[in-house]
Amino acid sequence: MKNGKIGVSTENIFDVVKTSLYASREVAIRELVSNAVDATQKLKAIKMAGEEVPEFNDEDLKIWVDVDEENGIVTISDQGVGMTEEEIDKYINQVAYSGINDFIEKYKDHANDIIGHFGLGFYSAFTLAKKVEIVTKSYKAGSKFVKWSCDGTVDYTIEELPEDTERKHDTWGTDIILYLSDEDKEEYGKKNRIKEILNKYSKFVPVTLIFGKKQKWDSSLGKQVDTDEDLVINDIEPIWNKRPSELKDEDYKEFFRKMFPGESEPVFWIHLNAEEPFMLRGILFFPSSFGKNFVTHKRKIHLYTRNVFVTDDTSTIDVTDDFMQMLFGVIDTDALPLNVSRSYLQGNNDIKKVKNYINRKVASKLCEILKEDRKRYEELWKDLKVVVNYGILSVDDFYDKVKDAYMFKDTDDKYFTLEEYKTLIEANQKDKNDQLVYLYTTDKNVQATYIQAAKNKGYSVLEMNEESLDLLGLDVLERKLEKTHFARVDSDTINKLIKKDDETAVELAQEDKDLLREVFQGTLNELQSIGNFAVNTENLGEDELPCTICQSEWSRRMKDNSKFQTQSWYGQMPDSFTINLNSEHELIKQILEDAHTQTDEELKPLVEDIVAKKAELDAVNEELKDITWENRTQEQRDKLSEAEKAHMDAINKKSEVLKNYGKNNEVVAQLIDIALLGNGLLRGEKLAEFLKRSVTFIKK
Repeated sequence: MKNGKIGVSTENIFDVVKTSLYASREVAIRELVSNAVDATQKLKAIKMAGEEVPEFNDEDLKIWVDVDEENGIVTISDQGVGMTEEEIDKYINQVAYSGINDFIEKYKDHANDIIGHFGLGFYSAFTLAKKVEIVTKSYKAGSKFVKWSCDGTVDYTIEELPEDTERKHDTWGTDIILYLSDEDKEEYGKKNRIKEILNKYSKFVPVTLIFGKKQKWDSSLGKQVDTDEDLVINDIEPIWNKRPSELKDEDYKEFFRKMFPGESEPVFWIHLNAEEPFMLRGILFFPSSFGKNFVTHKRKIHLYTRNVFVTDDTSTIDVTDDFMQMLFGVIDTDALPLNVSRSYLQGNNDIKKVKNYINRKVASKLCEILKEDRKRYEELWKDLKVVVNYGILSVDDFYDKVKDAYMFKDTDDKYFTLEEYKTLIEANQKDKNDQLVYLYTTDKNVQATYIQAAKNKGYSVLEMNEESLDLLGLDVLERKLEKTHFARVDSDTINKLIKKDDETAVELAQEDKDLLREVFQGTLNELQSIGNFAVNTENLGEDELPCTICQSEWSRRMKDNSKFQTQSWYGQMPDSFTINLNSEHELIKQILEDAHTQTDEELKPLVEDIVAKKAELDAVNEELKDITWENRTQEQRDKLSEAEKAHMDAINKKSEVLKNYGKNNEVVAQLIDIALLGNGLLRGEKLAEFLKRSVTFIKK
């Protein structure tokens, strides 16, 4: 027997393994099974290279996992290459000296299925075990059984076993025997728990993995009993390692059901298969619907390395861009080892290439479906566009990959690619500055009046909605599409949304515009719970509505975008609206005429007073124009302040008369309420008042 110390530079190597390398102790089982796979694949590679090995059939090589629940012992056994005493000393006693690297260099033409890279996987055993034994025999002729033992310190023993030593499963290979700590016996010493771990991490390893025997119900004993048939945990030929030509649609659907039970069937899938500069295989499934809470669809992509499960939360490893985590699927790549830090990945060029490859394949598939079956693609677009919008928002170059598959839908339920829609509107929807204006609606029922006004001009209106991230994507599209901007159809009057020429329509005199503003403001002042209102008067034509409400594209878009931002003061700002009065409509003309009739006599002395106070203010300003503020006496400053206040008081008296008139004018109130109703802003008590007033008007 030989005693020794493990070759490490620190005495607390096992604390480092436990606390730094492995986030979960269950990963130890994954690591040891992966090592067993590597040992088996090495033996196959050596055979393929023509070297002398024992007689065996590749398909007969297996791995076994056994659990002794009574004694808290877990054993992982393989029929791989095994080890000599010298190899144990080199690969086990020298921590992180990876024998894999030596092996791959020697057998690089036959070692494509080797999983491990770092050489630390074996030491994960000490996250669970208080003691670990290795019983091993090399495949090489004349080799002897060797036993290595360690209790979790840097001290170990190694001894040669008798010639007649028998392993449970074969005459060469390796047993890793874990003597579980008292703390872990209750969890990891149970067969069901180990089976769960194997199903999670090793379900698709490329070597047959046996976990005891299949069971059947024995009615005489009233319990499950073992049969003679091995319980094989894994599928050694996962679907993603096959060629698409070998598979039918039902094969993909069956795999999806097994991987994601309870989920509705996908609408289509993408088979990934790259060999250079990295191996990447997998399948991405597009769900039939994301719904409003699309973020809940994250954590549905399972990441594997050489068929060994790594995680189902790719957001923590950053192998896919964030928007791809909305999909379901499997990605298997050798571009990263089983255990690796996020910081390692952030600087890894292969990972960037993996993400770029996946994004390119997704965009290519969408273009392919559009080209081959346009009708089907249009039906899918409702659910696809949230993924596409999320992609162009979060990845700089994804728009360039997917632009040919991007679609718009208009209010007539017709679909257009970007190029098709540009061709449709470029003759009619350019403004005087040669900007192409894309009009859109977020609710064609609520905004029907504005849509009709646009259609009366021969304009097309697109449908967009918040749930599909359409609105967030507008900024990206405006940057990508040349000389283009988007405007919601109710964000201004139709003449201003696409302004063709300088205004030529006859407008009201400014004093009449001011009068109407004050009259309507009298009622609008009572609507502060809805937002802030400004009043605009312009000639819209006698056939257009008398009163409409608009909200500027810029301010509304900023508020919409703030919903997706953790910190944004825009979200706290009150809504701001503009009431547009059509000076050519007979009702607005009548209100203006009535206002003059009803208020002119009362306003006449107030107007005269305003003129007088303005003259007094002008006189004071003239008197003080050559004296800077700093050089004015307090008396001079007070004189100017009093003149300004007197002038403003006179203006406010006039304003108050007009506001009171408007406040008591039922026609003004009715027009404002109709405009609010048309924008979905009339609710509660205000809606009840409107309905009651409407009945009164009908009776008249």
